[in-house]
Amino acid sequence: MSLLDYLVLISSMLAIAGYGMWRARGQHSLSDYLRNDQKVGWGTIGLSVMATQASAVTFLSVPGQAYESGVAFIQNYFGLPLAMIVICVVFLPIYRRLRVYTAYEYLGKRFDSKTRLLGAALFLLQRGLAAGITIYAPAIILSTVLGWRQDLTIVCTGLFVLAYTVSGGNRAVNVSQRLQMLLILGGLVVAFFMVLLKLPDGLGLGGALSLAGSFGKMEAVDFSLNLDTRYTLWSGVLGGFFLSLSYFGTDQSQVGRYLSGTSLRESRLGLLFNALFKIPMQFFVLLLGALVFVFYQFERPPVFFNSAAWESNTHMEAGADGARLRELAVTFDAANVEKQASIETWMAARTDGDTQRLAAAETDMRAAYARSEAVRAETKEALAAADPGLQTNDADYIFISFILDHMPHGIIGLLIALIFAGAVSSLASELTALGSTTTVDFYRHVLKPNASDAHYVSASRALTLMWGGIAIGFALFANLVENLIQAINILGSIFYGVILGLFLVAFFLKRVGGTAVFFGGLAAQVLVIVLYGALSISFLWFNLIGCLACILFSLLLQIALGGNHRPPQAAVEP
Repeated sequence: MSLLDYLVLISSMLAIAGYGMWRARGQHSLSDYLRNDQKVGWGTIGLSVMATQASAVTFLSVPGQAYESGVAFIQNYFGLPLAMIVICVVFLPIYRRLRVYTAYEYLGKRFDSKTRLLGAALFLLQRGLAAGITIYAPAIILSTVLGWRQDLTIVCTGLFVLAYTVSGGNRAVNVSQRLQMLLILGGLVVAFFMVLLKLPDGLGLGGALSLAGSFGKMEAVDFSLNLDTRYTLWSGVLGGFFLSLSYFGTDQSQVGRYLSGTSLRESRLGLLFNALFKIPMQFFVLLLGALVFVFYQFERPPVFFNSAAWESNTHMEAGADGARLRELAVTFDAANVEKQASIETWMAARTDGDTQRLAAAETDMRAAYARSEAVRAETKEALAAADPGLQTNDADYIFISFILDHMPHGIIGLLIALIFAGAVSSLASELTALGSTTTVDFYRHVLKPNASDAHYVSASRALTLMWGGIAIGFALFANLVENLIQAINILGSIFYGVILGLFLVAFFLKRVGGTAVFFGGLAAQVLVIVLYGALSISFLWFNLIGCLACILFSLLLQIALGGNHRPPQAAVEP
């Protein structure tokens, strides 16, 4: 990175954080600190909800996911629009009428204290771990690729977010996320057109998509009924619906965004904004990854995208392992030369309209691509043998490597700022939610129920700071997982189904009481963890399993306990 890139990166991030802190000054009441005193319009809500979900993981991992596996990951979001509609109709009116600070307050009003604390504890457990991944995701990649110290990158990212989150609360998060999301969207558009400009003359967007399709990268929908297939239409619609319903309807990092709306209408419009635009935005990011794949069919791709790990294992002092890796790199280059010759034939046949020659060229380039991928797989095995501690899945390094190797200075700084904006926007929401949930559902409810608003604001700041320290500590000792975007979705799927089950019992099974749903939820959570370790099905199905198990166990326990529970009327009327 050049001085210009650093100036673009630092100035954009400081400007966003400074503006958020300035707009959030002078807060003293708990309602203002945690809900922005319900003064936020639908546009800010919509961008803030989207920014909370669109973390740095999205912009590091999703393009790499498309590069390696195509755009099928989009099916993960097919259940989201319907989930948003259900939240607007069922969840949101109840939350606003009861004027809750957190979603888990409703469980206390509907059931009892132990159920409220169970829901809050499950949220704190999974979101606390996810916050660590949110910090770790950009830090591990950027430190490796840019040569920054990983621990300093983690600590600086965490402290930067804490500075404006702790001082400004929900208002600072909302205002900052609006600007961060605009930066993210602008950066994505710039990256998209820069990739197009770097493609060969005459190929164009249509030709690029056609070429990506020839390699199987544009197969967006899989109608397979195989439960082992990670992304299918059915797992996306059903599992994705329950994942989205739980995430947007019961996760405080999202609930806190739309509870700050000026009215029920504004909050609903903000959620419906996401129902309309989340899938197109996510597809756009995947499409960007597919175009990067096309670019590397004409430009020599690295045999392994983690360049720092590659260099450390292939220098002359690495001995036999280094020699073997260098030999594989030569074989990989030869396979790519073959593939590029086939692609040139494909392009000429496409221009001439020669369908027979086009089909033959397509077969040849697929075969050459298969050979190059076989060499890549063999290279990863050799790297694992040379360095057993190395994570050999390099998908998270693909997009950042493309940026640094092929973008002009200034644009590099903008796109690195995009990644950091995603990191801090999502992390800010997570830390605010963790602090507010701990304050409202544990500290105020259990430890100090009759203190002043000023005391609770101070406590919320301190607890947010505590969770920031925990997230930074977790990130410092984390290991790179298979794929960061999948890691967060897997973690959510293990817990979200049970949390959603608690709320669905609360909304619709009015005769089930707190004791039954508490132990039903615990049993369902244990079942999900056991099944996750025992089965190889797509993780999206665990959202459905956890939710249905919680509902079923709660009903059976209520029958076993005998009698019908009658909840307070205000807690159940929609």
